[in-house]
Amino acid sequence: MVDEMEKEMADFFKELESEIPEDLSSARKLPDGSVKKEYGPFVYGYSVKIGQDGKPTVREFGNMKPTTGGEDKKPVSLQEAREPLVDVIQEQDQIKIIAELPGVEKDDIQLFATDRTLTLDVTNPEHRYHKELELPFEVDEGSATSTYRNGVLETVMKKRRERGSGRSIKVE
Repeated sequence: MVDEMEKEMADFFKELESEIPEDLSSARKLPDGSVKKEYGPFVYGYSVKIGQDGKPTVREFGNMKPTTGGEDKKPVSLQEAREPLVDVIQEQDQIKIIAELPGVEKDDIQLFATDRTLTLDVTNPEHRYHKELELPFEVDEGSATSTYRNGVLETVMKKRRERGSGRSIKVE
């Protein structure tokens, strides 16, 4: 039974190895002349935060996420770009989005905002990040400002003013 289990695990890892993107694997020559294949980085985690309403908000991050599996599906979904750890802080008239992007330069960061989403992309040879955030309320994307210091990106956008329900117009 143990031999069968070891064989199944070896087959699983061999199959998983074929799914790993080229830029997440490398070969390193050891001093004895042999070659060791290395993979990664693989990142997966949770961020838990208690919201203003007292309810916890759980967010996943990383480039490796579990799937529901099934006979024809892989148990793990692996992306080339990592999903960064992001905090969304709602304030009365604005929203702050803070993303951890270690090891990248300011010029490598691309942000795109709509009134309900913020998309963050980073592509450089060593680090790739991607995150598409659904914002909790409509924002004025024209008001967006962003700063990047010491691996932390902070983006601030003002809340879009609520449109009134209309008003009565007197006919003269």
